Amino acid sequence: SGCGKSTLLRSIAGLTPLDDGEIAVGGTVVDDGRRAVPPERRPVGLVFQEHALFPHLTIGANVGFGIRGSARAERATQVDDLLEMVGIAHLRDRYPHEVSGGERQRASVARAVAPRPALLLLDEPFASLDPNLRTAVRRALVGLLRDTGTPAVFVSHDQAEALALGDRLAVMRGGRLEQVGSGPDVYDRPANRFVAGFMGEASFLPVEPADGSWRTELGPVEAAADGPAPTAGLLAVIRPADVDLEPAADGPAEVVEATYEGPTWHYLVRLPSGATVGATEARSLRLAVGDRVAVRPLTTTPALVADAD
Repeated sequence: SGCGKSTLLRSIAGLTPLDDGEIAVGGTVVDDGRRAVPPERRPVGLVFQEHALFPHLTIGANVGFGIRGSARAERATQVDDLLEMVGIAHLRDRYPHEVSGGERQRASVARAVAPRPALLLLDEPFASLDPNLRTAVRRALVGLLRDTGTPAVFVSHDQAEALALGDRLAVMRGGRLEQVGSGPDVYDRPANRFVAGFMGEASFLPVEPADGSWRTELGPVEAAADGPAPTAGLLAVIRPADVDLEPAADGPAEVVEATYEGPTWHYLVRLPSGATVGATEARSLRLAVGDRVAVRPLTTTPALVADAD
């Protein structure tokens, strides 16, 4: 929160002018800090959290509102196609107050795509929806963007949502980009400790020399093909999926938390050094707080980051 994501989105849309720098959409500069193309002349669509549908227009009329230069029959066909893509064709003649929040948001997305913008901007459009509904609407959005070939910039606080949606992710902090890359790049090879922790639960174990090689408290560490070589001062990023727990009466680690998550159990275990490591296990492995376990690393090439934010 407060890192500048929404401000950046508003600047691309033309709602917040630049003080410096440059924004180009489709190769055309729309703001250079001195002169800016007004919002209504930029080839962008914008979807807010609050749906922002016209209450006096039907869902179909809302979606067709921005379509220009087409005959009535052609416009009606375009509206039908868009409503079908987002799964609400049966609601064409309903009014916004007669449909659910998820259906209103689907209509908002379809309306923003209808004029065929060069770029679609979405500012946390699913924040008010419950998790199951968010997943359904998110799938509809991805299908719509792919079917229409519309590129999009999507602002989200939800890391899982970003990983599921984005071809490329940009992690921001304090108004600056910390890392830009594909989901696997950002999650598996974070640029720094902040990105590693921000993208999901992680434990950080010191890398130390041992008989001509390198290791952490869990075991040997090797350089990944696209990562830095192990060296003193680096930390190994250990995700819950990177370790496996084995019950052992004389095991070196102790279970200090056990959380049931439906399909899986999440355990937090304390190592002999006092460091803690999270682990995700199948629900068939039932452990209790206080149980002793052995911790087996599932990778020898974890991400390595400097011991600093």
